[in-house]
Amino acid sequence: LGCDFRCPYCQNWEISQTLRDAEADAWARPRPASPGGIVAAALEAGAKVVTSTYNEPLITAEWAAAVFAEARRAGLLTSFVSNGHATPEVLDYLRPLVDAYKVDLKGMREATYREVGGRLAVVLDALAGLVARGFWVEVVTLLVPGRNDSDEELRDAARFLGGLSPDLPWHVTAFHPDYRMGDVPGTPAASLLRAVEIGRGEGLRYVYAGNLPGGVGDAETTACPGCSERLVERRGFRIVALRVGPDGRCPRCARSIPGIWSPGGR
Repeated sequence: LGCDFRCPYCQNWEISQTLRDAEADAWARPRPASPGGIVAAALEAGAKVVTSTYNEPLITAEWAAAVFAEARRAGLLTSFVSNGHATPEVLDYLRPLVDAYKVDLKGMREATYREVGGRLAVVLDALAGLVARGFWVEVVTLLVPGRNDSDEELRDAARFLGGLSPDLPWHVTAFHPDYRMGDVPGTPAASLLRAVEIGRGEGLRYVYAGNLPGGVGDAETTACPGCSERLVERRGFRIVALRVGPDGRCPRCARSIPGIWSPGGR
């Protein structure tokens, strides 16, 4: 399902529940759009990427394909933000039109996924399928205190992702009380930093802490695995410094850094 309809802690509930909850803000209400109109708006805004996201974009894959075909012709990159409940058939269908694919990995316990209407095994299979097909893949795990933030579960996630690729970026992000889980405390910075260390300890080269801009030290920064040069410095969604050129190489040691550094390639 979309941003899982039974999920009580949706951090973007005003978008995901706009047709189901009268308390959602009016700005999130749907408006008529066309593929050409979306691409024109993106170009007018100076955007470089067009993304299909809330609700779950896989349920409207044909619509995304129509938009992305227009976007590609206009020289824009394309991406998906998904809960990862993908079939092999839809991944094959999307591959020619999608550059980057972000998956929410909500945890590593099947029981937790069942509570919100999902299936962990399907998500893990989809992640493996995405990497095998050559999508640029990034993974986000929202750390909810007492729910999915134990050392054991984080280590399981890091080992699985590292087995797909040590270069796969993993973002561990802070929960904040929202929607129907106002009684759960927000994720402290220490928990995010613990998850970052666990991920790095399991061999992942690019692990980031999110949702606490400026509160997690260097955990928002991309560093070269070879020489530790600070390549991309961030504060929240803002890039403070960028030291990687279009060729995707570290300026100090010339190591190739995985990522999409220029339109049409990585």
